[in-house]
Amino acid sequence: MSANNTRVLLLAEQLGDRLKSSNSGLTTAESCTGGGVAYAITSIPGSSAWFDRGFVVYSNQAKIDLLQVRKATLDDFGAVSEEVAREMATGALSNGAADYSLAVTGIAGPGGGGSDKPAGTVCIAWQYKGGECRSQRYQLHGDRESIRQQSIIQALEGMLAMLADGR
Repeated sequence: MSANNTRVLLLAEQLGDRLKSSNSGLTTAESCTGGGVAYAITSIPGSSAWFDRGFVVYSNQAKIDLLQVRKATLDDFGAVSEEVAREMATGALSNGAADYSLAVTGIAGPGGGGSDKPAGTVCIAWQYKGGECRSQRYQLHGDRESIRQQSIIQALEGMLAMLADGR
């Protein structure tokens, strides 16, 4: 197992411990990670106690159909944007029973992207039901698998940070 895989599982386990102790649940909405966050979470025994569901929404139409991302947001900002990530997080919460959501959208490469959003551009959002939605844009480096792994790590670390802030 690679160091990144070990780190991902450790973060998922920590997240599960925090969510269980607060009697809270999580849902995910993923594009460029292809369900990698949900996979890491469901690798933890007992995760069904705190993981509600995961949406893999690779196409823009899936984002619209399953998460109610507005077409105007996709047109104005592009699928890889903090605005879309926030709408994905909000949509995931409204379509599930969880207290928290995280959403990931990005360009894992090697192709795709452009000068303003090259491969490795990833936007992640975290939201608490009825409350704050945080988002951040990252510029990650490496091959496709490395960018996906880094995205999963950032998503889990961001969710842990939100929980640590008492949100």
